Amino acid sequence: MGRLRLRYVRPMSDRSSEAVPNGTRRAKRTLDLTVCGMLLVLLSPVLAGVWAAVALDALLSRRDRGPILYREPRISAGREFDLLKFRTLRREVLTEARGHVRPFEADAGNLTWAARRVLKPWYLDELPQLVNVLRGDMSLVGPRPWPGELVEQQVARGYDYRLRVPAGWTGPAQVSKGGDPARYAELDLGYVALVEAGRPWRLVRADLGLLRRTVATMLRGEGLAN
Repeated sequence: MGRLRLRYVRPMSDRSSEAVPNGTRRAKRTLDLTVCGMLLVLLSPVLAGVWAAVALDALLSRRDRGPILYREPRISAGREFDLLKFRTLRREVLTEARGHVRPFEADAGNLTWAARRVLKPWYLDELPQLVNVLRGDMSLVGPRPWPGELVEQQVARGYDYRLRVPAGWTGPAQVSKGGDPARYAELDLGYVALVEAGRPWRLVRADLGLLRRTVATMLRGEGLAN
């Protein structure tokens, strides 16, 4: 899969470093490493079980064969990176998707058995993104990482916050399922204002609150908006 090379994509150390105060960046990174490390340890049996379910599904169903992990180019703080997911689409649909699987996931007929029964109801296809967080590609909490072409469209409408702050595994828009896109942007902008305000401990408390809401949403089997 070819990587996007968009004109606005810039290094993490450029515009994002100006937008996010140093104290906030350090506090957020410390929280990311601490919580993400704990989650990976606690969820290691779940990750192993999901891996086995996806592998067994691919073995038993010809239509569901393909890689266990899927990499998709996304944008975080103006930089492109490979977002990790457990694969949810059947092989022929994945070829058609060409880099952005989300529109195809809305049709249950495109999903593998493991995706329908295990991954999507509990948001488990997103768990590999904890590795992205550890690597510093994104944060635990922030705006949803979007593909480059969607970020470009949003920038054209005057919303450039995805170029300024790190994307998040979860966030206010992700846990507010059922709203319209304008409401999602409003929630994102409120969070971005908090990130850029230079009040790190207030941001840490907000992040912890959003992480608690995320866990509750996942345990109810609702999945998250992504």
